[in-house]
Amino acid sequence: MPSAHLKRLILKLALIYIAGVLISPACAVSPGWIATDQGINWTAIARADFYSHDQGSRVIPLRWVTALKQPSGEPFMADSLSRYGYLANEGSMPPGLPVGFTVASSTNGEVLGMTCAACHTRQITVKGQSYRIDGGPAIVDFQSFLTDLDVAVGSVLKTDTDFDDFARTVIGSSATADQVAALRKDVADWYLPYDKIMNLGLPNPAWGPGRLDAVSMIFNRLTGLDLGPPPTFIIEGNIQPATAPVRYPFLWNAARQDTTQWPGFADNGNSVLGLARNVGEVTGVFAVFHPVKDGGRLLGIDYVDDNSTNFNGLNRLEQLIRMIGPPKWPWPTNPTLVARGRKLFAQNCAANCHEVKTGKIRSLNLAEATWATPIQNVGTDTREWSNMDRLVDPGVLTGASIPGLNLPLKNPTAPISVLQLAVVGSIIQHALPLVVPTDLADQIARAGSAFTPETASLTGAFGFTPTTAARGSYESRVLRGIWAAAPYLHNGSVPTLTELLKPSRERVTSFKIGPAYDLDTVGLATEQTAFTQVLQTTDCGDLDSGNSRCGHEFGTALSPSQKKALLEYLKTL
Repeated sequence: MPSAHLKRLILKLALIYIAGVLISPACAVSPGWIATDQGINWTAIARADFYSHDQGSRVIPLRWVTALKQPSGEPFMADSLSRYGYLANEGSMPPGLPVGFTVASSTNGEVLGMTCAACHTRQITVKGQSYRIDGGPAIVDFQSFLTDLDVAVGSVLKTDTDFDDFARTVIGSSATADQVAALRKDVADWYLPYDKIMNLGLPNPAWGPGRLDAVSMIFNRLTGLDLGPPPTFIIEGNIQPATAPVRYPFLWNAARQDTTQWPGFADNGNSVLGLARNVGEVTGVFAVFHPVKDGGRLLGIDYVDDNSTNFNGLNRLEQLIRMIGPPKWPWPTNPTLVARGRKLFAQNCAANCHEVKTGKIRSLNLAEATWATPIQNVGTDTREWSNMDRLVDPGVLTGASIPGLNLPLKNPTAPISVLQLAVVGSIIQHALPLVVPTDLADQIARAGSAFTPETASLTGAFGFTPTTAARGSYESRVLRGIWAAAPYLHNGSVPTLTELLKPSRERVTSFKIGPAYDLDTVGLATEQTAFTQVLQTTDCGDLDSGNSRCGHEFGTALSPSQKKALLEYLKTL
């Protein structure tokens, strides 16, 4: 018999077939959009799996969110959340979920979650036609989604009348008083930590569409909501405003980088480090994780019994990410300009920054060889580094350690150290679900034998210190597919590649972010209608604002004709 996952995948593909026609990757697969060519490995089957494969995120029970209303009275989930920029998933199960939203079973019923595709699927519009770019930086307003969900749940808790209406939708018209009371307690218990992190962690002004401070929210989620004393597990003082928004990175070739995260604080280069990267990511998007002290565990902490991380799902998603190729520019280019631009790229962009060259060896598998992604300071915004300076109370993990990884965590400590311990501890105990009381010597030997060179490389999983790189340094990525990744710089403060080739003092000071795309400037069109928020940037006098457009002054002295040729070549990468 086919597995449950295979049955769901077959049904998704059938729905996609009904909605459109299964044709070549470069042609329309839905009446609403055209898929860009992202290589022969990126098929309709892979795309459908990427859009909804569970990674362990548990945002809110599905019955609850389908019963919630917007202030207008419309269902909260109306139009597949398109008001936030999320994209319709023609093959979603159940129908109506956006790309990147998942449903998983739990002891309390089905739960809505999120997966990689929610933040890493882009759609741009040119002359009224939409183009889908899988693995591209999503143009979504995540902060508004989070805030509105907080308001929607809070509103049903305000009065008995509002909650009774909600309860009848969730339970049914025959709900008893005891059932309604039990549901109210469950909703209140869910709301307490969620509302806490929304009110203390979300910044004002908001990140805006296409940007978020994922690192701070991971730190807030882990250290603020997971490690305190039961029943709430909250350590309120660990939650700080997430004031260092960055643009979502593109995923193609992400697994081939020397490091991940903009400051380069996580090593990459083998399947184990890839898993560590992804376990850290799902921590920030509502994985359930409550470690407890347990002398019966080899590491003295139980990292896995109350942990919703889907390790097998994360491994599958990593396989899918490796299949996504950089998108090919769908429109004609000028061969003469491309040839000229290729030389200019080699002279101005490639050397020591954006060229393809062999990275560090962290795997015996040649297929996992990395590209060098140098960590360099090119004068850009420093806010993400400032937010890394914070200290937190490790809560239940105070005094915990993993041999060879770190010293026992002290209070206070850097949140990156807490993340490292939580991620690596979870991975080790998932792979080796051992308890001590039988034959301790034998179990230690078994654990030691599991530490292959790849497992040992976990010391580089979030092994960040202030001396890792100069303050304000960020990774220099290989630029394949860069045309599809606007806005630019790590914090998304420059709307187009044309603007990036200007000295920072001449770059536009404000702009809207949205799907409308400009073929000539290679990036965001000036006029956007999807969102009203305007991103106000700062100059080099406020380099720590989180929104500084300063830095990366490369190619700025080229002539207008040279810049035109360079842009034409960048379209072909």
